[in-house]
Amino acid sequence: MVGIDRRRVQQAFTLHAGEYDAHARVQKRVLAHLTGLLRGCPASPRRVLDIGSGTGMLLRNLAGLYPAAEQIGLDLAFGMGLKARANLAPLHSVRVLTGDAEALPFRDQAFDLVVSTSTFQWLEILDTVCAEAFRVLAPGGRFVFAQFGEKTLFELRGSYRSAWDKSGRGPEDRTHTFQTASAVEAVLCRTGFNGAWVSSELEVEYYPDIPKLLRSLRRIGAGNAAPARSRGLAERRVMLDMMDFYQREYAVDGLIPATYEVIYGEADR
Repeated sequence: MVGIDRRRVQQAFTLHAGEYDAHARVQKRVLAHLTGLLRGCPASPRRVLDIGSGTGMLLRNLAGLYPAAEQIGLDLAFGMGLKARANLAPLHSVRVLTGDAEALPFRDQAFDLVVSTSTFQWLEILDTVCAEAFRVLAPGGRFVFAQFGEKTLFELRGSYRSAWDKSGRGPEDRTHTFQTASAVEAVLCRTGFNGAWVSSELEVEYYPDIPKLLRSLRRIGAGNAAPARSRGLAERRVMLDMMDFYQREYAVDGLIPATYEVIYGEADR
């Protein structure tokens, strides 16, 4: 797996917090689907934690689902927290904190429900955050999440690798690596969760050209999932070859597809 620079992730999401909601189309569909999963859960939790709460979209839905519950959002990016606090200002039962998913700043068994969307792909070791979610859940509590899986942006990542190989510049791969659904399920089981259920679905977005796809990724802070920024003429040549390969291999009726695999997981403490 390509190492994940947590500081770079933090800075990118802080920088783009103000425009995230306008460009996070797939993330909004994922959030709506996960909210539907929660509607099917009969329990009424008293305390709810959203890991990677971003601009507060899921917290707003949770406040509607569980109006009597205390809601806490946690995000690594301070700018995202500021945006969420502004968006959620009328909801007095919601608090938003800045913190690390891999070291949750809460006591053991503090929550009845822990949720997350579109966050865990930014963590290099999924076991750590799952163990933390297990720790802060009360017995009988539920863990429900969504993250992007191995087929995510396969067109972009494959095109970049082909262009890099063509350049003859040696064995290097700067593209992001995503978890498989089976790996996610295995993490839940070895962490100690019961009744783990994992599924995956594909979402496809279409763009008029590849530069617009890359700009869209960067505007939601996800530039890390795209090829590295240009580092001179050689890198520019790789990027041009990548775009040419992407256009030839994947364009559909003149549009550029970008596939996302969404892994949904549910488990009990």
